Amino acid sequence: MKPFKVYLEEKNYSESTVNLHTKETRNFIKWCNKNSTTPIEIDYKKCLKYIKYLTRKGITKKTINHRLRSVKIYFDYLIDEACRVDNPIENTTIKGVKRNVNYNLLEAEELEDLYYSFETENYQEEYHKYTLKRAKVIIGLIVYQGLNTTDLGNLKIEHLQLNKGKIYVPSTKRSNARLLELKPWQIMEFMEYANEVRPIIQNKIGNHSEQLFNTNARFNAIIYQIFKKLKKYNQKAENIKQVRASVITNWLGQYNLRKVQYLAGHRYISSTERYLQDDLENLHEIVNNFHPIK
Repeated sequence: MKPFKVYLEEKNYSESTVNLHTKETRNFIKWCNKNSTTPIEIDYKKCLKYIKYLTRKGITKKTINHRLRSVKIYFDYLIDEACRVDNPIENTTIKGVKRNVNYNLLEAEELEDLYYSFETENYQEEYHKYTLKRAKVIIGLIVYQGLNTTDLGNLKIEHLQLNKGKIYVPSTKRSNARLLELKPWQIMEFMEYANEVRPIIQNKIGNHSEQLFNTNARFNAIIYQIFKKLKKYNQKAENIKQVRASVITNWLGQYNLRKVQYLAGHRYISSTERYLQDDLENLHEIVNNFHPIK
């Protein structure tokens, strides 16, 4: 049986996060020992007693949820090691934690308009045309697949599956891997980019790495320049974080929480739930899929 720390490291958690989860898990194991059970044997009912124990200590709801996250990961580890068959608190969270409300979000039509409005033929020099075509492909991945800067920078040419109309997004320290569908028009753009545009850019900058978007500049700088142009089409377009929040929020109007969690690459369902909006904004009804622990 591999150590829990090794399991976390294999999941690409940062050193500080590994230490945090290890510490919280030790506290949980210690509580189990004092209450005549073990993490392997404990059931949902006894897990509730652990939550009540934390509550009586005066720990905030937000902090309790953070501690439960560590325990959930530990249960997943035990399942992976064939020591358990279930995660008794997989869908359990504490209610009453203040949600982050996302303001100034873009509707689906506005997101799509950013893509179609972006011009690739208005250029000053020939090479500029190719960087604009690269930018349009990137915009498509932002407004349709909700990718962030880290996701985009990690993509390699091998992740394109144009024959299936999909793109594979690898996992990071903060997100899960996922296989996402491309829109039909994205496939056409990608074919041109992969076969014509990308090789020209590679030769021009002398960068022949396997990265999908070859650049000798910091990727954040490229995204910054893209959004400077997008603001000309829609002043509401602020940055990639806001657009990603808009995409996820719009997904929640079409799909259930679990599917949106997958599409967004969220490791925890609570990360997806944060995008559920207030009724005041008339965007979505708040869906409660968790146990009503208060």
